[in-house]
Parts: sequence; structure tokens; C-alpha cells
Amino acid sequence: MRKQKTVDTGATLESLCILRTSAIGDVTHVVPLVRTLQEAMPQTRLTWLIGKLEHRVVGDLPGVEFIVFDKSARREGFRAVREKLAGRRFSALLHMQVALRSNILSVLVKSPLRIGYDRARSKDLHGLFINCRIASRKGQHVLDAMASFLEPLGLIQESVRWDIPIPAEAEEFADRFLPRGRRTLLISPTSSHRLRNWRAERYAAVADHAMNELGWRVVLCGGPSSFEREFANQILAAMTTPCIDLTGKDTLKQLLALLRRADIVLAPDSGPMHMANAVGTPVLGLHAASNPHRSGPYSDRQWCVDRYDAAARKYRRKPAEKLAWGTKLEYPGVMDLIEVDDVIERLHAFSAHLDATGRQAMS
Repeated sequence: MRKQKTVDTGATLESLCILRTSAIGDVTHVVPLVRTLQEAMPQTRLTWLIGKLEHRVVGDLPGVEFIVFDKSARREGFRAVREKLAGRRFSALLHMQVALRSNILSVLVKSPLRIGYDRARSKDLHGLFINCRIASRKGQHVLDAMASFLEPLGLIQESVRWDIPIPAEAEEFADRFLPRGRRTLLISPTSSHRLRNWRAERYAAVADHAMNELGWRVVLCGGPSSFEREFANQILAAMTTPCIDLTGKDTLKQLLALLRRADIVLAPDSGPMHMANAVGTPVLGLHAASNPHRSGPYSDRQWCVDRYDAAARKYRRKPAEKLAWGTKLEYPGVMDLIEVDDVIERLHAFSAHLDATGRQAMS
């Protein structure tokens, strides 16, 4: 058995490389770790190997050097990273991604201390590319698991802070489409994991209810892909009252501004869900295919609809507590376990919460 590498927690780290290229939600989970490092080790130079799309969300974090890995470029993507890292050596590598592509990418990072995942969470030969593992713990949220990478460095993430920069141009975009003074439901309806997506007509029913019964403003957001445009069109066609449709019209920074401007965000387990949480906006998350306690909005899950246990009983014939932590239940029709009335009930509960606390509309 290979000996576990250790670090002198009293030593100063001159430089540290973070390897987490994707996905958007996971990248937002890394930001609090970066903030902790910057506060505890202000003298340490931080470099982050990150994906091209994800860089658009967090690539302007102050005090961090970003090296963008374009996986779509294949060999050229690896070559570009190799050239940028040529001749460099880091005090430590936080290898925070277990995919085979990332394991190969990690070879380009020269460091005597290579911290990676525990055996239970390792795959694709991850263990061959590291010499120090984080502690094995069950029942962790993904963000807390990532915070564990600080422990071999002698640090603990005692607070969670994002403060992702939002440029003035993005705020102006939000001002133009969501002027302040009216409660707003922002719907981000799609996940890249398509079996996590709810039915278009159900989103439409909730949107109509929010506008017609609660008097709220509804805005529909999504990326520029043909799938997201088609899905948005299906929602719009099923609605009886028009809403604001910004699908494919915003950048990721503009989306951050829109998410911060909304009062609550309705979304499946997806990048925008975690972006909303990162800017402090409550999330009405839709969970049946994934466990909200592992991958739901980190700060507050009280407004989510959780049918993960029902899905486990239907598709695995056992309660969720008997499943391995992190098991995904991405079966056709699994999201149908969430009814329209389930979501409307949560929306009304949130509206009552706003009334009771005297909170004014965010927009």
C-alpha cells in the first residue's frame, strides 16, 4: 500500500493549483474554498485549471490565475495547458475531479503534494494520480466534500462565502428586463441531465398560477442550445398568460444578475440552481432524480420539493436511506413524481414567508 503523503501544516505554501474544470454547479462549490484559502494563506499564489464555459462564471475572481482547458479542442486543449504550465511547479495540487480526462490533465501539474478524493469517491484510476486522500465521510453535501480538500493543508472551511463578481453591464441588463418593485419568479427549467427535467406543461401551470393568482412577474431563462430553445417554446405554448422570455438572450454573468434580482428561482438540479444559491436567492428545487441533501441548494433547502425517497422506493424498491450516498435515480418519468400542486404549495409557502418577514420584492 502506498504511503499517504502528508503536509507540514506550519509550512508556507508558495503556490497551489486547483483542478476542477466542470460543471458550473460544482465550480460554484469550489469558490468558498478559494475564499478560505485567500483568507488563511494570503501569500499563496492560486492557480485554477477550469473549463471554458465555467470560466465565464467565475473567471474574474480577484487574486486567482485561471488557466482555461477547452475540452472540445481535444489534443490541442491539452497542448495549450501544457504550454502554460511548462517549467512550473506548485507546492500542492487539489485534484478535485475524478473523470479520466481530468486525471490525464493532472499529469501536466507538477507538485509533490497531490490531494484527491477518498477511495469511495474515486473512479477512472484517480488514485494513480494523487498521493494524499481527503477523509471518507458519508452524507456530505458536494460543497462540504470539496471543502474537505482544505484539511490536509491544516485548514477548515468555517464559513461559506461566494461574492462572485457581477459586472455593471450585467446589472444594467437585469435593470432593463426586471425593473425593481415587483415580486419575481425566475424559471430555469433545464438541466444538462435531461432525465432531471420536469415536464414543460407543468412549468407552464406553475408560471400561470404565479402570475394570475399571486400577481408575480415570471421570467423564463435558459441557454442558447436548440434543446433549451425548443423546451422554452413548449412552456410558452402551454401558458395562458405571457411571461418574460430571456432564453438564449443572456450571458452567464447576466444570468447571475437576473438570479440575484429574482425573489425565488424554480429549477431542477442544475448549474443555475447553484448559481442562484451562490448569489443568495432562495431556490425552489425539483428533486426526484437526485438527493437534495447531497446536491441541492446548499444554503437553504426548505423551499425544495423532495421526491427522492419516493423515487428510490419506486425504481430501486428500497428507501433512499438504503441507497449508496450519491446514487442518481435518472429514470424516464422519475420527475413525474413531482406534481404541479407540490410546487404551488411551496411557492405559496414562500410568498407567505415574504409577507410574514415584511420582505420587499427583490426586483
